[in-house]
Amino acid sequence: MCLSVKSDENRLRTLSQIPTQFISQNGVIDGVTCCRSKTCSVIADDVICRTPNIDQLAKEGVKLTHHIAAASLCTPSRAAFLTGRYPVRSGHFCFFFLSAGKWHLGLNCKSRGDHCHHPNNHGFSYFFGIPLTNLRDCQPGHGTVFQFHKHLPYRTMGIVLLTAVVLHYRGVIGRRSILSFMFLLLSVTGVVVAFIMAVPYLNCVLLRDHSIVEQPYKSENMTQRMVHEAVGFIESNDGHDQSLCQGWWTQQIKGLPLLLPGSFNTRCVTVSLSRSVFHTQTEKCFQIITDRSLLCVFSGQLMETLDRLGLRGKTLVYLTSDQGAHLEEISARGDAHGGSNGIYKAGKSTNWEGGIRVPGILRWPGKIPGGRQIDEPTSNMDLFPTVVQLSGASVPEDREIDGHDLMDLLQGRAASSKHEFLFHYCSANLNAVRWHPQNSSSVWKAFYFTPNFYPEDKTACFHTLTCFCTPEYVTFHDPPLLFDLSKDPSESTPLTPDTEPAFHFVLATMQEAVKMHRRSLKPVESQLSPANLMWKPWLQPCCSTVTQLCQCQLYQ
Repeated sequence: MCLSVKSDENRLRTLSQIPTQFISQNGVIDGVTCCRSKTCSVIADDVICRTPNIDQLAKEGVKLTHHIAAASLCTPSRAAFLTGRYPVRSGHFCFFFLSAGKWHLGLNCKSRGDHCHHPNNHGFSYFFGIPLTNLRDCQPGHGTVFQFHKHLPYRTMGIVLLTAVVLHYRGVIGRRSILSFMFLLLSVTGVVVAFIMAVPYLNCVLLRDHSIVEQPYKSENMTQRMVHEAVGFIESNDGHDQSLCQGWWTQQIKGLPLLLPGSFNTRCVTVSLSRSVFHTQTEKCFQIITDRSLLCVFSGQLMETLDRLGLRGKTLVYLTSDQGAHLEEISARGDAHGGSNGIYKAGKSTNWEGGIRVPGILRWPGKIPGGRQIDEPTSNMDLFPTVVQLSGASVPEDREIDGHDLMDLLQGRAASSKHEFLFHYCSANLNAVRWHPQNSSSVWKAFYFTPNFYPEDKTACFHTLTCFCTPEYVTFHDPPLLFDLSKDPSESTPLTPDTEPAFHFVLATMQEAVKMHRRSLKPVESQLSPANLMWKPWLQPCCSTVTQLCQCQLYQ
């Protein structure tokens, strides 16, 4: 759906906007000549499977085993990645720039053509990809995400209809009333069915800059198209060391969208693999992703291009996911395709480790020693200040930046992370706190509330297909649930005052940190308010007419 998501330029500046603020025409940033390094960020959406290319990246780079996504859902996690700030600060409960792929950060404000949230209006020079989210509705034969039929009050409707029939035979109400009720019921059903059938035509949109090139877009061969766009972009910008870029690519094949956002200085490409429709068996997951498609081939060709152009030693490569696997992912046939988060509990839409503990690999030959593993807590918010510092610029000082420059940690000049505390939100509600005391191996995590799983013996919310954080869907804890992740990474056994002597001290310390954190928050408009979330048909992109179901095929 096309949402009316408002942004405040003064508080939501992103990596993509740095050049317009700091860079002059001679390539000087705050009086410092631009760094010639590049950044290639590979971001998977919901899950990453092991592939030969990913294994090679890990071998040549540094593995971050305690890498945390700032949110367990797509849009707020992307906002944090781009801004280096907790999503709650921006109301989420974007150089010589290229942007291609799943933008998913808003498009229009007041009309279908104003493109107020378009990447090109937020510091990007070029965009190729899907501006909205990637729905299974965009793939023929994969069903719909709009499972209205699962939430209808069938029992109540049946009782009302039966009561009406009984009252009719007793002469209380006439046939006209019953027919009116049945007509209303059929009309509502017809509207719902028509809406579901129209979703692919309204929402499966492929843009080049501000022009629609496919509606609905075709998922076949999209991987190859995205690889071609990415490689072509890198080649066409080879030698422009002073230019800056950020790209987003999106791809869909075998039910999996492949996304490629970009980064900094000439060669910034971020790849993102959306939808965790992998089987839970590791070997099956490996088979699907290495089948001449998806992340393996895509990232492999990007790396080959960097090597061929002599950019290997000039490029910082970053691989991560924006959240854990979506365990409730169900196919149109009812098969579970939710993937697996390994030893970590639960998944996407929760702040259990399975929802926010994500892979993290950074490779920069000659700059970052390879073959190392870092177990310190880090965050996807850290890429923003890391890249800004590498550019020779300084992070903005007019707002709170929650990420930290990773280079000292990556290059071995620092032994511990700068993240002593990390705060995990569910919408605008503080859900959990993570504390890694200095000079300690412990990583404490406290939950103030947790989602109610269904069935109760599972670690997912199959009744709603995603876990919610409203009061009727959670259980509050007083005192909070406390875990030591260094000893219990699966969060299987909450600690008590009897099992942990420091129980009350740890919770008290966390509570003080929460107070300080909340004092740093400023009131902002919620990006996910009911008014912003409400579907607005007049904001939908349309490249032809409504009578033609907005169809067009102009891609070349």
